[in-house]
Amino acid sequence: MGNSGGSLTTRSTGALHQLMRAAGFTGMDDAQALADGWQVTDFADAGPRSMATLVQRTGTPAIAVSFLDSDVGFIEAALPDGSGWEGLLNRDMAEDYEIPLEQFPIEPAVAGALAWAAAAGLTPDEEAVRQALTGSAQFAEELSAALLVALGLPGAA
Repeated sequence: MGNSGGSLTTRSTGALHQLMRAAGFTGMDDAQALADGWQVTDFADAGPRSMATLVQRTGTPAIAVSFLDSDVGFIEAALPDGSGWEGLLNRDMAEDYEIPLEQFPIEPAVAGALAWAAAAGLTPDEEAVRQALTGSAQFAEELSAALLVALGLPGAA
């Protein structure tokens, strides 16, 4: 069992990698532009306060998914006002890893995702968000991509 890095999506007009490094992210890949200023980039590792620090410094919303062997995804989303939400992707696989699912309840995650998306100026699809948070896939990255689309991120596929 090992960590296989993660993916960060944010709207940033600054030098994203420099901002990420300063916030404690390491091993960033080239950023991919989505639309309307949103960018996505993969990273190797992040510190415990990296997301909060990045969002405070950029003043823009962000969502990160850290992957465990591409089997499970741990979601952390934050807004500049300090609010955010957490969730889990690929719950069936998480059970195999003996991750306590009760620490990642579905309804608060769905509500948090919808509130995060609305605050970020996006138009989420509640049913698609729920499906991404409860669905199963061979790779958690597939559910992560589905979640970004469900949140209404422009250019996500």
